Order: sequence, then structure tokens, then C-alpha cells
Amino acid sequence: MADLQLGTRSNVRTLIRRGQVTVNGNIIKQPEYKIDEDNDIVDFNGRRLVYSRYKYYMLYKPSGVVTASASKDASETTVMDILPSDIGRNLSPVGRLDKDSEGLLLITNDGELAHRLLSPKKHVFKTYYAECDGIITQEKLLALERGVDIGDDKPTLPAKVKLLESYDNGYKIELSISEGRFHQIKRMIEAVGGKVTYLKRLSMGNLKLDETLKKGEFRELSAEELQILEKTMN
Repeated sequence: MADLQLGTRSNVRTLIRRGQVTVNGNIIKQPEYKIDEDNDIVDFNGRRLVYSRYKYYMLYKPSGVVTASASKDASETTVMDILPSDIGRNLSPVGRLDKDSEGLLLITNDGELAHRLLSPKKHVFKTYYAECDGIITQEKLLALERGVDIGDDKPTLPAKVKLLESYDNGYKIELSISEGRFHQIKRMIEAVGGKVTYLKRLSMGNLKLDETLKKGEFRELSAEELQILEKTMN
């Protein structure tokens, strides 16, 4: 009940002792009473309580917000600062998006799922839309696909590249990568002589950003979307 934001643990104990909670139709006044989360039916003042241990949210991260659970600098706004405090406990973003980037960001308290999504062994591709300054050529596109030197110990892993538009001293591109190195997309584009001016994450695996969400908006993942994530990691 505390996890459902019905009060502090102390408040909840008081509510139970007052007889305001029933389990399978029976009034329970012992706060220590154990229930079967999967099978027991719990009501609070006649309201059915549906408890889920794990929460999964899709956030359309806006630019200018730091991807972190908390900021070391009080002047920085984090993605958790823009979310309501009553949506769940122990929530954290899955992976990172640069402060000046926007797009799909998962928020969850399911640490195992987060680990699997980010594990290099799973090779979960993340797709980005980027607007870039510079000249793009077929040779540069092939270099991005094969892997480029961005100053780390190893070149980037092979990527999926789709050129959307090319114009005078600029281009639009989609890049899918299975890694998550620091500023990776920006550094990859710099490695072929370009500069990212706008970056948006479109998807993680087969899970796509809900384009009906406005920047800064969020919603819970559907059961179908959770299945999509599971298939992505198998």
C-alpha cells in the first residue's frame, strides 16, 4: 500500500488497524499479515488495489534535461525531476541520453530488465535520428557501418546506417548502434568529418517512441510493449 502511494508505512499500518483493508473479502487488522501478491484480492475502503512490483514507463525526454536519478549540481534538472513523485519508488532511467538530446527513454525499477537491455552481449540496437553539418559520402556511410575510430581502445561495432536526406553542407541520417559509449553518435559523426546539430532516440530494440507523446510526457508501457522488449533481449 505504501508503494501505491496510499501513505507512509506508518500511515498504512494505522489504516489497516482501523479495519479499512480487506483481503479476499475479510477485514484484516494485522499490518504484519502476509498475502499472496499474485492471487489474493486486496481492497482499501472498497477500492480494489492492483499491485505490480515493477513499473515501466516510456518518457519522451526533452532537450536540456540530464539523464540521471539525481543531479550532483542542484541547478541541473534531471529526468526524474520532471516526473511525478507518486508514480513509483526506486525508479531509474535505463541508459543515458545526452543533455542536449531528446527522444525515447525508459524509466523502471526492474534492474534485471535494465541490465539485459544495456548488456553488450545482448546487442540491443538503439536507433537515432540525427541532423548533421558537413558533407556525407558513400565512403563515409560505409565507414560508419563498419565501425570508426572515436578515440577509444577499440573502433565502434558495426552499425546500421540510413541516409535520409543530403543537402548543401548538411544531411539527415538514421543510425542504429548496439553500444552505449559516451557521446557515441556525436563522436561517430565527428569521425567522418561531420557535426551533430540535433539528436533524437527513436527506438530501443523493437520498442519505438510513441510519437503521440509530447516532449516531457510519459506513460506506462503496455503489456504488448513489454512483450516486445522481452523478445528484443532473447
